[in-house]
Amino acid sequence: MKENKYDDKSFFEQYRKMNRSEKGLEGAGEWHVLKTMLPDFAGTDVLDLGCGFGWHCRYAIENGASSVIGIDISERMLERAREINNLKGIEYIRKPLEEVKYPKETFDIVLSSLTFHYIKSFDILSRNIYKWLKPASSFVFSVEHPVFTAYGTQEWAYDEEGNRLHWPVDNYFMEGKREAVFLGEKVVKYHKTLTTYLNCLLKEGFTIKEVVEPEPSKEMLEAYPDMKDELRRPMMLLVSAKK
Repeated sequence: MKENKYDDKSFFEQYRKMNRSEKGLEGAGEWHVLKTMLPDFAGTDVLDLGCGFGWHCRYAIENGASSVIGIDISERMLERAREINNLKGIEYIRKPLEEVKYPKETFDIVLSSLTFHYIKSFDILSRNIYKWLKPASSFVFSVEHPVFTAYGTQEWAYDEEGNRLHWPVDNYFMEGKREAVFLGEKVVKYHKTLTTYLNCLLKEGFTIKEVVEPEPSKEMLEAYPDMKDELRRPMMLLVSAKK
């Protein structure tokens, strides 16, 4: 089993306290945009790559999906998913995404939320997903934005008084491994350019339907005043594609 930080007990406990962990999709800053990009789930077979606590699996079933498979590398994440989002029609599987295998044309929809920046080879994954999807089916995913991942530390530059000066961007075209600090712990991620994300999809034959760099909703900006700094640089990239 490949290394994953989410099975580290102290890290996982911090993750459980995050807004999106406790409140589900409504606690996710990008959800107000992502949900508008999702296709009709009625009667579909869905694959969720990096399903975490299973919130998107629940959403798919509650909106008419026939079956949902949620895959994640973290046993702690899946244990929690089975506790809070164990609806009929959902199956949770522990496996690294690089080792997932399915026959051709198995799924109507493939989803992934904030997972692919942990994966080194997006080109191989895109090829597999295209194969697993039925004709005219949908692939919708979110990742950390390349502007967010480029420098590596994923932390603001501060002045001597502790004020946020700017978000550092450097080595943008040098793709590959980065060590970021997330929830006070070092986490390995893989930076990819916007060109790589989009061209991998196009090369495999996907039609790109929508690309969004989401801003916080008005409600979130009002509820969490510190979130205004999220308007200074993109944190996430959302993409909807069609086979």
